[in-house]
Amino acid sequence: MTSAGIGGEYPSALPCEIAIVGKSNVGKSSLINRLANNQKLAKTSASPGKTRLVNFFLLNKAFYLVDLPGYGFAKASKAEQKSWGELLERYLSSGRVKHLLMLIDIRHTPTQDDLQMFRYLIYYGIPYTLIATKSDKIAKSKRRQEANKRAKELGAPPFAIPFSSETGEGRAELLDRIGQIYLDCMNTKKDLPEE
Repeated sequence: MTSAGIGGEYPSALPCEIAIVGKSNVGKSSLINRLANNQKLAKTSASPGKTRLVNFFLLNKAFYLVDLPGYGFAKASKAEQKSWGELLERYLSSGRVKHLLMLIDIRHTPTQDDLQMFRYLIYYGIPYTLIATKSDKIAKSKRRQEANKRAKELGAPPFAIPFSSETGEGRAELLDRIGQIYLDCMNTKKDLPEE
């Protein structure tokens, strides 16, 4: 893992870089750990705001999965929130990210911060996949419907992958999606941004 703070150096770019974004405590680090089958890869915490840097995980020596700081952490100071905002903005506008996995909580209507993040990625034209986390917290028969409802509330086409880092639900579907994103990156091989 390589980490970068504000003004920090990013690792050399690869043709495929997939970033994970979402509000604090939505389960970004847990999702990374479940995908990689390594519960200690990304640091997790019961309290929000654990991720404070841009963390690059090199997977299969082929592509980066990038864990971004969560947004909307109310207990952080205004200065800290501003700093995280600048960190996110700098990374997302760098041209490095080829696809964004945006995490939303399957149980709740998207927050104003979620809506703002979604508008941001649409504005910058960043391709995305919506992941509805914590799916194990609701009845199995309602998961797909609720995931799609959250996507629609966000203003996206009504599709999101229900995912649980507890049970592994959605892992196979998300791995297939990441595999397709990787193939698309390799087929396109757009010019890498200059450092």
